[in-house]
Amino acid sequence: MRFSGRRFLSGDRTFLTFFAIGLVAGIFVVNIGKSILLGDTGLFDEHTLYQMRGMSLESNALFCFVLRKRIGRLLILAVLSTTYLGLAACMGAALWYGASAGAFLTALALRYGLKGILLALVSIFPQYLLYVPAALAMLPWCKELFQGIYVRGEYSAGDKGFLLKRAGRLAVILAVVTVGCLLEGYLNPWLVLGFLKIF
Repeated sequence: MRFSGRRFLSGDRTFLTFFAIGLVAGIFVVNIGKSILLGDTGLFDEHTLYQMRGMSLESNALFCFVLRKRIGRLLILAVLSTTYLGLAACMGAALWYGASAGAFLTALALRYGLKGILLALVSIFPQYLLYVPAALAMLPWCKELFQGIYVRGEYSAGDKGFLLKRAGRLAVILAVVTVGCLLEGYLNPWLVLGFLKIF
């Protein structure tokens, strides 16, 4: 299984295109609605960040929450890939990833400048070192599953090899995301809180 983004970035530009559209849309929405979204009580306001500095963390609860959220979304995407909506779901996921990234980075950059960009980087480290390769593997996996069922007709009721091969790849992706969830639940909060103390 290849975790490189080569197929994502060059062989098939569909997902990259939708990610880029989402990225631009996220930046545009935050810029257009910054008077509302970035008001005194808007996204990432100073009061919220100040409260975060003194909050106590329950890493086990955070890990369980993040794990349910991340794994649940992947499994929903995997199931949708077996339906006629599979390709549309993959494109929608790429669009959503782009929009989320654009809105997140733009909101922090507009509100806090360089410090906001640094906060954004700390907020996604180190778990996104695993989430990004997992996404780069998951979207093509979903597309291949969809095409194997509906376009190429590789799957038949008795073809266990087709499903086993894809199940093995999915298990690896889920394992990588689980490790990312461990980092997000147990390590990242301490990095963010440490950074906020000098923010």
